[in-house]
Amino acid sequence: MASETSVNVLDNVLGITDVVETTTSQVTLPQVKKPDEETDNDYKYQRENFYRLVERGQDAIDGILELAKESEHPRSYEVAGQLIKNVADVTEKLGELQLKMQKLKEVPSNAPKNVTNALFVGSTSELQKMLKGK
Repeated sequence: MASETSVNVLDNVLGITDVVETTTSQVTLPQVKKPDEETDNDYKYQRENFYRLVERGQDAIDGILELAKESEHPRSYEVAGQLIKNVADVTEKLGELQLKMQKLKEVPSNAPKNVTNALFVGSTSELQKMLKGK
């Protein structure tokens, strides 16, 4: 550890004065935006399209199942199975869309509004003196 005189010599060489400054800065965090009107419109449009796709898929399933029963052809049953899977995928996407919108609307209210940072300006020896004094 350096002696007190060598610290003073270094302070003089480096042009460091005995002034200890402390400052506090305050930063205001930006507010998290809630979904705006455009996002809500897009959500409603996408949701309506998913509903229409599911309804049309149901109609197509009913028709292909009727055709499969009449013809008893394996390909008709295969197409019916594919249609059922597609409709199930669309309904799953509808549920995912609902969850995504729910997460967008749930903005955490417990997030910090201001962040305060304390800044010490001075040499390490000055910092040690200040800390020992407290």
